[in-house]
Amino acid sequence: MRERILDAAIGAFADQGYEGTSLARIADSVGLSQPGLLHHFPSKRALLLAELERRDSVDSERFGLPGRVDGLAALDAMVALMAQNARMPGIVQSFAVLTGESAAESHPGRAYFTQRYARLRSELADALAAGVARGELRAGTDCLAVATEVFAVMDGLQVQWLHDPRSVAMVELFRTYVARLGAALATPT
Repeated sequence: MRERILDAAIGAFADQGYEGTSLARIADSVGLSQPGLLHHFPSKRALLLAELERRDSVDSERFGLPGRVDGLAALDAMVALMAQNARMPGIVQSFAVLTGESAAESHPGRAYFTQRYARLRSELADALAAGVARGELRAGTDCLAVATEVFAVMDGLQVQWLHDPRSVAMVELFRTYVARLGAALATPT
């Protein structure tokens, strides 16, 4: 039942944002009463955080970050993640809405997103640093700056794609960006 609730929540958060989503609506969509839903998740905030953590855990496992890929392969994993996201517009929309909403100091997801971005930047920077240490990537690469840029491009493309999916070839643009970035970072042969 928890998975059904989380699936319903991601759709509701995508459609109406955190503030606009009611627990009653989510409960009704999975055939529960609101108290029945609260048995599984004690609050809307707990439901939101469980959904965000589930998505990150699935993505991390699927694409090998942190720790299983590094160097240029880590950048390729980011392209694979972007391609996966293109097949799940509702999740991308939910993420974009929640990320924007969480910029408000009072949003219950603010600390989560702040910590998430710090963790993701650090994980990708570490993966890139392993490529530097191995000699695959140029010595002196500012791996944290590169990681920050990668996530900025990724998120920016996703938002533009949500607004105009016919005109913004999100995956192809990101793949091209990563190829240019990889060529610029690779140790000359």
